[in-house]
Amino acid sequence: MICKTCGTEIADKAIVCYRCGAATAEPRRHPPAAPAGWPRGVGFAAVAVTTVVVSRAIRRRFRR
Repeated sequence: MICKTCGTEIADKAIVCYRCGAATAEPRRHPPAAPAGWPRGVGFAAVAVTTVVVSRAIRRRFRR
């Protein structure tokens, strides 16, 4: 098999090219697309807020 990126000959069962590191096949799973109209930072903001809320709840529970 020939690497599509660098042209190096690689094994037929290779997962990545040993020379350039490029994948030899398309990924089987793709990340879900964000809903239309949502800004890109909404997911990060939700995780940050959740982390703060949970950490404060844990602190309150174990405070003595």
